[in-house]
Amino acid sequence: MESKVMQNGNNPPNRSDNAGLALSNIDLKLLRVFKCVVEAGGLTAASNELGIGLAAISKQVSDLEVRLGMTLCSRGREGFELTEYGINAYEAINELFISMEIFRDRLRNTRNEILGDISICVFDSTITDPLSPLTVAVQRLHQNAPKVHIRLQTSSLDDIERGLNEGRLHCGIAPVYQYKDGLEYFPLYSETSKVYCSSLHPLFNTEENKKISHGILHQQKIINHIYFSQNNKNCLRPMQESIAQVVQVEPAATLILTGHFIGYLPEHYAGNYVSRGLMKELGDDSLTVSTVFCLVIKRGRKANPVINLFMKCLSIL
Repeated sequence: MESKVMQNGNNPPNRSDNAGLALSNIDLKLLRVFKCVVEAGGLTAASNELGIGLAAISKQVSDLEVRLGMTLCSRGREGFELTEYGINAYEAINELFISMEIFRDRLRNTRNEILGDISICVFDSTITDPLSPLTVAVQRLHQNAPKVHIRLQTSSLDDIERGLNEGRLHCGIAPVYQYKDGLEYFPLYSETSKVYCSSLHPLFNTEENKKISHGILHQQKIINHIYFSQNNKNCLRPMQESIAQVVQVEPAATLILTGHFIGYLPEHYAGNYVSRGLMKELGDDSLTVSTVFCLVIKRGRKANPVINLFMKCLSIL
């Protein structure tokens, strides 16, 4: 600031008139002009910067002095000088505009900020699948909306569908065997499942190059994976009513590890057991089952910015 403080000519403000100091009665344009004059070091320099005439600037400064009830500066032949009131006014104006900018930024951020909750239910034992986009999607969701409350859980397909219909869940990620009315499906990836036995099962020690026929496999105690059996033509099914039924992955793995049963497991899930010598893949590629996993939401749901963002994070929208 190039201006000097004027030592005299400071007229005290009219203390009885506080209405003139109310922000609603002060023209912000006049405050900006005065701020520019002070920072430019005088009216002439400010005139060039603002692109308005010298007389117009002088009048606006005078109008501001009238509104504030105080002399802010001298601007005669001796040059531009601030009074003590002018210094205080300039500092207050700076504080005002900084506060206004903070206010605008906060409102702008609030307007653009996504707030709320999202309840996501995932079919069990999918975290080991490298094709699953869930981890990356949740990571992106939190990066873009760090104040969103995320509730993540696992459950069976039936419970996921029920939770969506009842409104307990916002969205689910699950295998789709049948499309249900009232739900919308958005394909994400496919999961590959194969038939396995454990190291305790008689078929485990079969030579690697020896083909195990479908007939031999059908003679074994086959786990009836209800979803697979009902919806996959190539699925290995028990020839008679099975004494072991499952709807989830971990129960199937538990039964297989007993050594009494063979059954389907996702390839990514069984890989850990195979590498440790605890399980072995059986049969040929004709028994391989591919299952589509989808993001599932309730049809006709109300517009929800959190769900829309999650769908974008899954590269759906």
